[in-house]
Amino acid sequence: MIRRAVGAIVSYGPRFLLVHKVKINAIGGKENIQGELDFVKGGVEDNEDLKMAMLRELEEETGSSSYALIKQFEEKICFEFPPDLRTKIGYDRQETTMFHFEYVGDPSSLKPLDNEIDEIMFVEIEDVLKKLTHSDTRKFFEKYFSTF
Repeated sequence: MIRRAVGAIVSYGPRFLLVHKVKINAIGGKENIQGELDFVKGGVEDNEDLKMAMLRELEEETGSSSYALIKQFEEKICFEFPPDLRTKIGYDRQETTMFHFEYVGDPSSLKPLDNEIDEIMFVEIEDVLKKLTHSDTRKFFEKYFSTF
């Protein structure tokens, strides 16, 4: 079974939005792990429109709805889940539909509503490539934004 997800590359002038995601344990405390830097991403609920799912995730992870859609990419970021995780979550693979949004609000007002996000930052293009945790996301960004 395929898990549908969405992700947003958000630009603000020459910089791009990254969020620091941390794991939450069963009782709601942050685990003592490094976490990961990524674009805003999340799962799509049953029968949810992809653009609406992306706007929901942006608001949950940044506390803002001040985004203007620039593009929905046809190419998706796809990967297989490890066998032990497949059994646990019920999905074999994930397909993430990517979007490009422009942030049109005040960056100082960004505050995550999601307790799995502990930091929001705008970084220069070269820092995106250095900071992204997942290589498939880094390759996608490099392919479409290397000349931004």
